[in-house]
Amino acid sequence: MNDEKILLVTGGSRGIGAAAARAAGREGYRVIVNYVSDEKSAQQVVSDIEKAGGRADAVQADVGQEKDILRLFKTIAKQYGRLTHLVNNAGIIGRAGPLADADPAMMRAVIDVNVTGAILVAREAVKQMSTARGGKGGAIVNLSSMAAILGAPGEYTWYAASKGAIDSFTIGLSREVAKEGVRVNAVSPGLIETDIHAAGGQPDRLERLAHLTPIGRAGKAEEVAAAILWLLSDDASYVTGSNLRVSGGR
Repeated sequence: MNDEKILLVTGGSRGIGAAAARAAGREGYRVIVNYVSDEKSAQQVVSDIEKAGGRADAVQADVGQEKDILRLFKTIAKQYGRLTHLVNNAGIIGRAGPLADADPAMMRAVIDVNVTGAILVAREAVKQMSTARGGKGGAIVNLSSMAAILGAPGEYTWYAASKGAIDSFTIGLSREVAKEGVRVNAVSPGLIETDIHAAGGQPDRLERLAHLTPIGRAGKAEEVAAAILWLLSDDASYVTGSNLRVSGGR
């Protein structure tokens, strides 16, 4: 179908990415669930979408590797046609701790995925979406974080820096491709109930910090997904270059 909405969700096998993929499936998007290693979880997201009447597929690619990104987009173009929507979500946080004790290899991996990888994914998406390049236009939502504003001192300063880069990139790219039919926005989640905190070595982080939010609780991945889906939709047709905070007021 010429009006088919083809959406790629990077890092779509868990957390906010999985919630966004499921929500998009309910809204009629053809969803491509990207994952790096957890095929079982990615296939579960696909199954959930299909059980709800949607269409989805899982495609493996490490967005920290340019060759994988190129393969991912080649697969999309060949099997599904030109991409129309992107949730640029894949990201890693690293091991929590002060900067003075941080492993350079760990920090480099965070930058490779969260910054370089996200920029390269957006580059390939623009190539498929841009009306100047034969595309139908589209919408990109980059996943930033409130850490970019708060700085994550003593925990993840390198991660905060990576998301600050995404904030700047969102502004620049949105202005670059606005006349090519592509909208680019960001969402900045605050404390959200996902497994990213345990991955960073702080499984109790939400319990310790949730009281700091004016709303008084951690958010849910589905609440972030709702914001993402709005920015993807035609309801946000005059919104580009924006960064929507989903943080309970923090």
